[in-house]
Amino acid sequence: MFHLGQTELIVILVIVILLFGVGRIGKIANELGSGIRSFKSGLSGEDNNKTE
Repeated sequence: MFHLGQTELIVILVIVILLFGVGRIGKIANELGSGIRSFKSGLSGEDNNKTE
């Protein structure tokens, strides 16, 4: 579908860093990882938010 080379990926990465900044990219990645973990645990039926 998309055939991106190494140069194109580097240019895209630089543009993303310029738009969002390094600190905000880390925060976005953290939130994305948390969402993926939550999604996976929801699919497997695990309940990490047990209230007693």
